[in-house]
Amino acid sequence: MSELTFTDKILAKTILLFFPRSITPNQVTLFRFFSIPFVAYLFIAEFYVAGLILFFMSSFSDAIDGSLARTRGQITEWGKIYDPLADKILIGISAIILVSKYISIYLAITIVVIELFIIISAYYRKRVKGIPIEAEVSGKAKMVLQSLGIGAILFSLVFSLPAFIVIAQYFLYLSIIFAIISLVVYKSI
Repeated sequence: MSELTFTDKILAKTILLFFPRSITPNQVTLFRFFSIPFVAYLFIAEFYVAGLILFFMSSFSDAIDGSLARTRGQITEWGKIYDPLADKILIGISAIILVSKYISIYLAITIVVIELFIIISAYYRKRVKGIPIEAEVSGKAKMVLQSLGIGAILFSLVFSLPAFIVIAQYFLYLSIIFAIISLVVYKSI
């Protein structure tokens, strides 16, 4: 079994108690994949309250599937590949729809390009070099910051608080720094 993180220990004593053993980490990842088109639709249709709720559930499921896998000893090769891919698709689509509209097309493009570079780099490391794909702290921090940034945009829209757009910018720019750190740690650049 993989070493448990502090977050795993907290989630194991709280939220994971509500997940029956019949629910696997890969099923939680599949939920995230299946939620992405609905998240995109809600954002495009400007149903931001529902979009905020579903985006929160979808992005939080990233913490759930990893913790379930580690605490229950259910880490799989499929999960190692598709869990981060689901994250990147969720964030990429959210950036294209929301960041480009409410902050900057350039920031949205930067986020998407970095995510694509990370995907290509991980594929190259796994398939060509045979290096296993492992989650790493700066990559996790990047995802948290991206989720907080998208969440801040949605919070701004739902509650008419324009200051949260500025907060979103800080989170998203900071996430780019962590993405670059992640690429350096993985020796991708």
